[in-house]
Amino acid sequence: MSRYNRHIILSEIGQAGQDKISNAKVLVIGAGGLGCPILQYLTAAGVGSIGIVDFDSVNISNLQRQVLFGTSTLGKNKAEAAKQRLEDLNDEISIVAYPKKLTHCNAVDLFHKYDIIVDGTDNFETRYLVNDACIISNKPLVFGAIYKFEGQVSIFNYKNGPSYRCIFPHPPEKGSIPNCSEVGVLGVLPGIIGAMQANEVIKIILEFGNMLSGKLLCFNALTLQNSIIRISRSEKTIQSVLKNKETFHKKKIDSICEIEVAIVSFKDLLSKKNIQFIDIREIHELPKIESLEVTNIPLSQLENNLDKMDSEKNKAIFCQSGIRSKRAVEVLQKLSIENCFSLKEGASEIKTIITEHHKISSNAR
Repeated sequence: MSRYNRHIILSEIGQAGQDKISNAKVLVIGAGGLGCPILQYLTAAGVGSIGIVDFDSVNISNLQRQVLFGTSTLGKNKAEAAKQRLEDLNDEISIVAYPKKLTHCNAVDLFHKYDIIVDGTDNFETRYLVNDACIISNKPLVFGAIYKFEGQVSIFNYKNGPSYRCIFPHPPEKGSIPNCSEVGVLGVLPGIIGAMQANEVIKIILEFGNMLSGKLLCFNALTLQNSIIRISRSEKTIQSVLKNKETFHKKKIDSICEIEVAIVSFKDLLSKKNIQFIDIREIHELPKIESLEVTNIPLSQLENNLDKMDSEKNKAIFCQSGIRSKRAVEVLQKLSIENCFSLKEGASEIKTIITEHHKISSNAR
């Protein structure tokens, strides 16, 4: 009674409503920027059973927005680190960590264990996987997405409502839309969008309020303006997913990481010669690499600057984190440009290793 008093004294919720919250089972996919506020508020609200799916580990760059974590959790699995923090927030509920990757093989069986699925992912391949698994398992999906200063929230697959594919039938071309590690994101934005998602989850559990089913809310953090896009259910789209439900578990994500592109670590190149480093980031992107001889060719101008590439050298292509550089190598291979490879972690790895190398050299002197 004391913990949930502010809910119980709301006439719209009361003890009966809080009991519904306590009996609910919610699965959150991703414990990153969106997942952290979602998990915090659902845990504090007393959702009885919460599942957390995330195979990634905590990185120092996460701490700018992923507020469940701190320096003591660096290197730890996000799902397990989140579970530990959330159990301290509320020790009266059940929290299960799934420190593994969500796949077509395990998604449907996992979704059947929960009432509501919440998408806190940051890539299109997993979003379509989550959406299709929700259609097959007949589970409502609370969706959220962020990009720089803008966010989106909606509810899909709710009481014969539209699905994610009804508004976005097909994923964009691989590598065509950068993620937050490449273009950045306002630190408070995932907190705003994640809190909105948690709000929609509570509304589904309590079956009250004006829900975002059939509507995509678009939020701009710079102007504080909201807009609503209406979404209609496409029966043809839904049936196309259901038609393949028997073979769904055999499908594999057609990830950009599976492209036949040679990938190397910058650390492995420190002692190598005859290497041309090519930075395909946009001019404004940081960190700048000043202690290394680099040829700058933005990805958008790559095909028009082939003359800047040294045919006698091996070409190490890099971007911010190693995503766009894979696409660049693929483009170059199609143009018969040989001896190209992508740097594994991009500019971030280069900067880190060069700094460490200088420290070691200075200490040696």
